[in-house]
Amino acid sequence: MEEILNIVQGMKSITLDEMSGVKLMNRIDTKYLVTEQQLRDILLGICDAYYAQEVEGNRLSPYSTVYYDTPDLTMFRIHHDRHLVRDKVRVRTYVDSDLTFCEVKHKNNKGRTKKKRIEVRPIPNIIDNPVAAAFLTEKQPYPVNSLSPHLVTIFDRFTLVNYDKTERLTIDCNLHFENLRNGNTASMAPLAVMELKQDGRATSRLKDVLFDLRIRPFKVSKYCIGTCMTSPDLRQNRFKKKLRRIEKLKSVETQNFASLPNDKSK
Repeated sequence: MEEILNIVQGMKSITLDEMSGVKLMNRIDTKYLVTEQQLRDILLGICDAYYAQEVEGNRLSPYSTVYYDTPDLTMFRIHHDRHLVRDKVRVRTYVDSDLTFCEVKHKNNKGRTKKKRIEVRPIPNIIDNPVAAAFLTEKQPYPVNSLSPHLVTIFDRFTLVNYDKTERLTIDCNLHFENLRNGNTASMAPLAVMELKQDGRATSRLKDVLFDLRIRPFKVSKYCIGTCMTSPDLRQNRFKKKLRRIEKLKSVETQNFASLPNDKSK
């Protein structure tokens, strides 16, 4: 990870204010799952064409997200059963900037994702906030009193923006999960989840690099994967192939790390 940090530190910076024109709240998202070695090669291929977001001198920002669902996990099950139209409800905290938002992500049957959010004060259950409850009543289809905290995701994120400011790339590392309903925990480390966000299908340096490295899109929901990894008894047939892929890449990365020379033995 140190080499990756060094590559990102060497990129031109962009501030949160300068990012205001690249929010891409109505967008097409493409996700990828990569090892640290693949991430290093990707960054070397794009570092002269993308800015790195910097917040208070930091380019690696910690995030904490609490996902909400119904008692029988309706939102998870709808995703599992391949419904094209689906929603997610979450409360996300941007730790560096000390900001918390209540968010609703809606995906339509054309693959478009729309995100609506309001800033809130962090409390154990956002439903107890009248303003947030009113927002959720308006923006998502489930009775607000049926929603409760289910899964916490914690990760560190790099955010990159191409020089033309037509796309944004988030890179989530050190991803950990905690199931608030059964107490189980899990991790995807040392893998990283990349998400390319675009309004359209413009040419992309990143996509060219990914093509050269033979890295294909990997549709993955951190909420669904975290739910599966912390709820092994839950029906998760659709995600088994993805879970096997994750475990395989984790194993490969661990073996690669173990094969590196041990400086202390020299």
